[in-house]
Amino acid sequence: MIFFKPAWLNHEDNKPIFSVDVHPKGNRFATGGQGGSGGRIVIWNVNPVINEAAESDPKIAKMLCQMDNHLACVNVVRWSNNGHFLASGSDDKLVMIWRLTSEGSSSIFGSSKVNVETWKCIHTLNSHNGDVLDLAWAPHDGWLASGSVDNSVIVWNAHKFPEKIAVLKNHTGMVKGVTWDPVGKYLASQSDDKSLRIWRTSDWNQQEVVTDPFQDCSATTHVLRCSWSPDGQYLVSAHAMNGGGPTAQIIEREGWKQDKDFVGHRKAVTCVRFNSNILKKPSQDSPKKSTQYCCCAIGSRDRSISVWLTSLKRPLVVIKDFFDDSVLDISWSSRGDFLLACSWDGTVGCVVFEQAEIGVPLSMEEK
Repeated sequence: MIFFKPAWLNHEDNKPIFSVDVHPKGNRFATGGQGGSGGRIVIWNVNPVINEAAESDPKIAKMLCQMDNHLACVNVVRWSNNGHFLASGSDDKLVMIWRLTSEGSSSIFGSSKVNVETWKCIHTLNSHNGDVLDLAWAPHDGWLASGSVDNSVIVWNAHKFPEKIAVLKNHTGMVKGVTWDPVGKYLASQSDDKSLRIWRTSDWNQQEVVTDPFQDCSATTHVLRCSWSPDGQYLVSAHAMNGGGPTAQIIEREGWKQDKDFVGHRKAVTCVRFNSNILKKPSQDSPKKSTQYCCCAIGSRDRSISVWLTSLKRPLVVIKDFFDDSVLDISWSSRGDFLLACSWDGTVGCVVFEQAEIGVPLSMEEK
């Protein structure tokens, strides 16, 4: 594996980048954070990040589009699963939905930079009373969940924005992470109130409230980005504690058991992101048989990233001090062969894996 940070990949003046998300087709990615006098979203070309020849080719654009519509810091950017839309959430309390238009390149106001693509805001959702900190599209793209400083989760009808399906108000602290299970049966939300709540999508009532792993957590984190494994078996939280040390708590779907965790970070875990593929490697005992597992990346306030396979007790890799400040978001490519992570320090890091290290995705038949 190789890991690196392209120097050109930033929001000017090294302003914090709070979120990163790779497009499902893998050809572009979005970053969200601060820029200019307010919030900034940038859509980038993936190729110059992972291909040195493309990086040095002046004909290949690195930046595809810059959007400065949000009036305050952008905390989260998330592509819909079909890749048609980008959702963004900001300190201006708004959720914006973006779509690529057929218009060509255009100049950026007050800048020498040029937008190669034109992305337009087609919906502005303004029901939250505080900063929007996390977003998640349901697996079928019919719903979009948003978590906010106003202690609520809103589930929006993505077919009829700005219609709301549900407003979930049981949290008593800021909601800093939302994630769907892969079949859309449950939505999970994690909050500063030291709870992770699991909601049934059949009636939007609580299925389970997980509190034990969070009782000893003192300091707060900017985000609590939790994540569900692609096989649906594991929900992994941010910012848990076990025996006085920071962990990411593993919650098993079977009975919502909480007896395993990912341990080793020196400071609070801020974000967890599963590779969207179920992976396999030939079994060491019998090469004709293969071991199947999921892969999870964890970012922390300790400026490091760890990557775990559910088939191993120890991490596949720990990249210590990858950043100069807290890790705030992680995103995998849809093929699962590389990940991007962003930080308060204003940089984006890339980790590229070999198949021998991480395995190969299961085919549709094998699933």
